[in-house]
Amino acid sequence: MSIKLIAVDMDGTFLSDSKQYNRERFLQQYAQMKEQGIRFVVASGNQYYQLISFFPEIAHEIAFVAENGGWVVNAGEDVFNGELTQSHFATVSRYLCTLPGIEVIACGKNSAYTLKHYGDAFHEIAAKYYHRLEKVKNFDNFNDIFFKFGLNVSDEEIPRIQALIHDELGDIMVPVHTGNGSIDLIIPGVHKANGLRLLQALWGIEDHEVVSFGDSGNDVEMLKQAGFGFAMANAGDHIKAVARFEAPHNNEEGVLQVIDKVLKREAPFN
Repeated sequence: MSIKLIAVDMDGTFLSDSKQYNRERFLQQYAQMKEQGIRFVVASGNQYYQLISFFPEIAHEIAFVAENGGWVVNAGEDVFNGELTQSHFATVSRYLCTLPGIEVIACGKNSAYTLKHYGDAFHEIAAKYYHRLEKVKNFDNFNDIFFKFGLNVSDEEIPRIQALIHDELGDIMVPVHTGNGSIDLIIPGVHKANGLRLLQALWGIEDHEVVSFGDSGNDVEMLKQAGFGFAMANAGDHIKAVARFEAPHNNEEGVLQVIDKVLKREAPFN
């Protein structure tokens, strides 16, 4: 069994809960991946500028499916940009600002944007995930390409808010739960699996040659699409139900444990 692509979600998957990974171990694995002709792809809902900061040694040569598939980059070159029309952006942003108790981030190619009147605590948290983040008075009159919206929502409110958004905006954007009190609104069909599909077409890689890892609702499509979809041990049961395989916990270097099996061609990769 020949594996040619490994795709990893970041938060709750590749990263521990402290937002770290075993860099030395992974870089040794990455050198072996290159020797074996295996591509490595970071597939995350997070901002591209944040994602590259985790891989300073190799960011220039690996691929990123950032913003939940809204921006796909290979070796520093754009492969794909999703883009909301100005009309749809205005419709979505106006509606989101009517919802009480949530904070909104508009995710663009040049930067992410959030509202000045939100509290400092939210701005500090958001800055960890969006390394380019501007505070603005409102969501009017931007000169940028927008891929998605990110929402900060209390965990208990997520099902209700998702249902509201789906009813109001379902034809324009799809609300997906990304874990830890977050909902992303993505353009229909512009998800992680679509980004991987574009890269696979570029490289001539079939689904059965792909290993993917994830733990949240925004990983479902790529877990289903990959021949070897691994839900993390810390994922919810509804995520494990769509994946064929399970990886150890994210705090136990679960992804790296499975990558070792890929490199050694151990079960289920033999």
